[in-house]
Amino acid sequence: MGIIDKIRCEFVDIIEWLDPTNDTMAYRFERFQNEIKRGSKLTVRPGQMAVLVNEGRIADVFAPGLYPLSTQNLPILSTLMGWSYGFNSPFKAEVYFFSTRTFTNLKWGTSNPVIVRDPELGPVRLRGYGTYGVRVAKPEEFLQQLIATDGLFQVNEISGQIRNLIVTQVATWLGRSNIPLLDFAAHYSDMGETIRAGIQPELDRFGLEVTQLLIENISLPAEVEAALDKRTSMGLLGDLQQYAQFQAANAIETAAKNPGGGNSPLEFGVGLAMGQQMVAAMQPKALQPLQPVSQPQAAPPPPVPSTQWYLSRDGQNFGPFAADQLLAQGLTAQSYIWRAGQDGWKRAIELPELASLLAAVPPSPQS
Repeated sequence: MGIIDKIRCEFVDIIEWLDPTNDTMAYRFERFQNEIKRGSKLTVRPGQMAVLVNEGRIADVFAPGLYPLSTQNLPILSTLMGWSYGFNSPFKAEVYFFSTRTFTNLKWGTSNPVIVRDPELGPVRLRGYGTYGVRVAKPEEFLQQLIATDGLFQVNEISGQIRNLIVTQVATWLGRSNIPLLDFAAHYSDMGETIRAGIQPELDRFGLEVTQLLIENISLPAEVEAALDKRTSMGLLGDLQQYAQFQAANAIETAAKNPGGGNSPLEFGVGLAMGQQMVAAMQPKALQPLQPVSQPQAAPPPPVPSTQWYLSRDGQNFGPFAADQLLAQGLTAQSYIWRAGQDGWKRAIELPELASLLAAVPPSPQS
């Protein structure tokens, strides 16, 4: 720094900031060794605010207007008194300017699809994108939380953090809304306001305000959109019979415009078949003969499942057997029998449903 510039720094300053950019949020007024002199004039223009940091502390916040500044730095004298510091005054003062305009058309979007459960389509993968606007609402908070000693702070230094907050709120809204995808467009405005209100408490810590958040589109994967287009096309066809009549009439008109080309017998046969199809298609439904409707024969009822029995003999369990198979397995009145739903093993003679079988058992030789 030359001697002329050093001499100029001893005069009081006119402190102002004219922003030549469109993305600067904060700017520190450059002053030699940050020694703003007492009596300097601070000019704050519309769309700006300023913060005076005097001796390491925030001294005041200024709205648009003209202000005189009072610091410990006296012209020339403060420099002479700082000889022990190498003629560098220990009394530092800085002025930070803040642009309070709204920075608009900032982009946000989901980098990866968000999987949600749609009430009509089931699980789907959604992407969303849009724009938002942000401005500095509390310069002193913005200075302490984000700027610190940064002399130039631009909007791209905070836009990534805001975008992440927006995407998180979008995913939360999509998961909780339970609104069918086909009705999303009617809720874009409410969705944007809900997401803006959701991220605002987090931005209040930084002294920022999201003024507006717009939803441009919530989109599906390309293959799902193609399937929806086909579904829409089918809906536009309306009555398929009328569509077939229209197609048949167009085919006949096309054939009539080319009477001399191709195979005449083949064309005659094709034309005859097309004519028959057209007459059948154009025949009113009320005049078509009714086909007798054959009454389906009633199916026989399913067989009643038979009871399955288990037989205990010589310490081993055998089965399952149908009731008519028990005699062949050596059933006697004293045999232990069990079936599903029965309370434990019981002797055959204790079961009324086996009485008819036991009557056919011949008496033992002992009796």
